[in-house]
Amino acid sequence: MSQGYELHLRALPPLSRLRPFESAARLESFSLAADELGMTQTAVSKQIGLLERELGTPLFERRNRAVFLTEAGRRLGHVVGTALADIAAEVAHIRGQRRSDELVLHCQLCEAFYWLMPRLSRFHEQFPGVELRVLSALNPLTQSAEAFDVAIQTSSRASGSARLAFTAADDIFPVCAPSLIADRQVPLSTADLLAFPLLSHSVIPQDWMEWHDWFETVGLSAPARPRIIPFDSYPVALQAAVAGQGIALGWRRTTEAMITEGKLIRPCRESVSRPNELSVFRSAGRDQHPDTDRLLDWLSTELAQ
Repeated sequence: MSQGYELHLRALPPLSRLRPFESAARLESFSLAADELGMTQTAVSKQIGLLERELGTPLFERRNRAVFLTEAGRRLGHVVGTALADIAAEVAHIRGQRRSDELVLHCQLCEAFYWLMPRLSRFHEQFPGVELRVLSALNPLTQSAEAFDVAIQTSSRASGSARLAFTAADDIFPVCAPSLIADRQVPLSTADLLAFPLLSHSVIPQDWMEWHDWFETVGLSAPARPRIIPFDSYPVALQAAVAGQGIALGWRRTTEAMITEGKLIRPCRESVSRPNELSVFRSAGRDQHPDTDRLLDWLSTELAQ
């Protein structure tokens, strides 16, 4: 080990400061970071304050009991988050959390539930000897505690050291139960949507399109306080839409079956096309499963349809 490398290692802040910083940077909240790590908010704030003092620069702006990352904090947060995710992935590999004969597909919950499951029989028919395990998750790849071979998630979510294989397009548009607008003439205008409760899948950080973003993209300025009903799960928000509780944003790949079945309809014509909405990754681990390329090719074919 070179002397210069040793000096770099000695310059690293202690992990006791980097973990609270990474959590607070990802959540943009000291209190949420404290809950996640099982610490007090005061302890999180103290560790981040010590880190800022060591670096000689603020990592957060503190305003009215809220915190916001500075540019330096955002850059460091990305680097530290990626590094910790790499460590977690390697630890999972060393512990052998996956059986050697399993091909593991990590899939975002909504895609797993609405898009993947109806198609999975085709994979098994095409590759009857491949033992595929689907790992569904709400959290991004950087928070996965299990090793995987292939992963699917919204492109804007953190992916750590996973290697991008390809991206896929999707379309985003409002969906609701037919009964909700039974007394209205369709298609509605985008402005008409504001008369209904808007169902939202809200998370921190908000790393996929939300109502304000959608309205802005289609050229409508939404009111400052639209009637938004938040849910912490996208499948639950969609089921609320099926039950007639309001209008949700629907991704074509996850709602097409329910639209075909008549459970949901598109109340307006407007849609936002995102050419790289979904990303498919392969693990950066050293032990690539021999059937990884088969799964990637199959996913590429299915997502191209």
